[in-house]
Formats: sequence, structure tokens, C-alpha cells
Amino acid sequence: MSTYAAAGVDIGAAEENVRRIGRLVRSTHGPEVIGDFGAFAGLFHLTGIEDPVLVASTDGVGTKALLAAQLGAYDVLGRDLVNLSVDDVLTTGARPLFFLDYVGLHALDHALMEALVGGMAAACRENGCALLGGETAQLPDLYAAGHFDLAGTVVGVVERTKLIDGSHVQVGDRVWGLPSTGLHTNGYTLARQLVSGLDLGKDPGGLGQSLGEALLAPHPSYFPAVEPILGELKAIAHITGGGIPGNLPRVLPEGVSVEIEWGAWHVPPIFAVLQALGGIGRDEMLRVFNMGLGLIFVTGLDLPGWPGAVEIGRVVPRAEQRVVIH
Repeated sequence: MSTYAAAGVDIGAAEENVRRIGRLVRSTHGPEVIGDFGAFAGLFHLTGIEDPVLVASTDGVGTKALLAAQLGAYDVLGRDLVNLSVDDVLTTGARPLFFLDYVGLHALDHALMEALVGGMAAACRENGCALLGGETAQLPDLYAAGHFDLAGTVVGVVERTKLIDGSHVQVGDRVWGLPSTGLHTNGYTLARQLVSGLDLGKDPGGLGQSLGEALLAPHPSYFPAVEPILGELKAIAHITGGGIPGNLPRVLPEGVSVEIEWGAWHVPPIFAVLQALGGIGRDEMLRVFNMGLGLIFVTGLDLPGWPGAVEIGRVVPRAEQRVVIH
């Protein structure tokens, strides 16, 4: 007799998965969440906003998942997924409200799921948002044994009068950066090729940690650092795939460019290691990786002593290139 379990989908394991991760999900719920985890849809009561603009973003962690699987370090992926999504909506001035996840895999692995959801729950608590729900899909015909993928959606909110859209950026404004911890969640297809065959448990020189640890450095949330000064910022760019040249122009008005001083910030040594391994030119490194800056923002103010912020350039009249790095 044919059964769903024999075909590769274990409903009993799915029910057990909901039971196991339920406590993790509920740990992120505040009074705004209505109902319990496990319903068909999550409910969130939005209060305290006069003219709300809802801000949403969906993303994934890419092939960093393959590296994490190779090293057996899964919780970092859950944190990454939440934090990178929060950083995306932060570019509008929004605070995160709730997060939804999707995990697709060959067959349910309870230890894997608890690590992934545990990382998501921890990041949600740190960002003050609720892990409202999600989907776990057993797809044995789509994913090979041991393989999985995950994606997430965050919804945030900002008062319409406080929306940050870059429209007020003008010549003379100052450009600041907040440091990255490493690759974050971009450039891993190239990075994995470059380190193929190397011992990820050893320091190749100059890292001060193993190569695997440097590559798996978590993607941070910049929301706690930036929230106190959101009212002073004119534009915010999250430096993801495409690097500084590909992301900063996305938040600039048509009439301006930005000049950036190379060397104004610290570049984590993992980038020098990867550059040397591949013999990669600086322009290509800047197009693929964040090169040490996870978030860039524009303001007309001086910010002396702001935790972690480094002044990296100025807004200038429109040039042929939107971003000029000297």
C-alpha cells in the first residue's frame, strides 16, 4: 500500500516539528501578537502609529547555506536571515514588526530546524520583532538529501512623515559608514570556489581565527545602532550584492553623486585573503563584496563619536559615475 511517508513526506515528523519549534517562536511574541503559533495565518495588532506606511522585504541567505552545512553551523543562518531583512526595511526608516520564514528541505531534520529557528528567534528578540509564523516544506523530489533552502519576509512600519527616501540628499551632505563583520550573506558563490580544497579549520594567515569562522561571521542588524538617529538621516543604503557601487546609487536623487575615500574605514582581513587567492582586482572586489561597510547613510550633520560610524565621503554634483571611490 502506498503512503505519503513512503513517498518521502512524513506528516508525523511535521507535527513534531511544530511542537519542537513552538517554544522558540512564542519567545518572540509580545502583546501585539494575537492567537497562538500554528494557525493558518499570523495576526499582529498594529498600534501607536498615526499615518503608517508598511514596509516589506523578502530575501534569502544564498549559498552561505552550503558553507554552513559543510561546517555544521546552522544557527548563524537563522540570525542572518532575520538581520539582513531588518536591514533592508531599515533603509526606509522603518522598525521591524514581524518576520515570516520559509524552509524547504529533502526531509525533516529536527536538529537542523531547531538550530535555524533558534537563530531566527534570537535575532527577532534582539530586533524587537515577532517571529509570526512560517512554512516548512518537505520536498524530496526537489532537494537532494542533506540539502535545504531558506528565505524570509519581514514587515516593518514607519510614520509617513518620517519616511527616508533619499529625496532630500543634497550636495555637501556627509556620507558615513557602519562596519561589516565580513561577507555577511553575499559573494559566497565566488568565495566558496576560492577556498575549495583549503582547510577551513585553520587560519591561512592574518585572520586571527579559522577561515571557516571568518567566512561564517554573522550578518548583523544595524537597527539598534541607527534607530536613535533615524530622524537625522536623509538616505540609508544596505550594502549587499553589488557592493558599494551597486547599492548606494539606489538611494540617491538624480542630481548628485558621492565621492568616497578608500582607506577611510577598516576592511576585514578575510577580503584580502580572498582577493589574494583569486588574484582579483579592486573593482571586482568592490562589485562583489561589501568590502567592510555593511550600511552607508547620508546626513547633513557631523556625528563625532557616534558608535562605530566612520565618515567616508561627501555628496557632490552629479558625475558620470554615481559613486566615485578614490
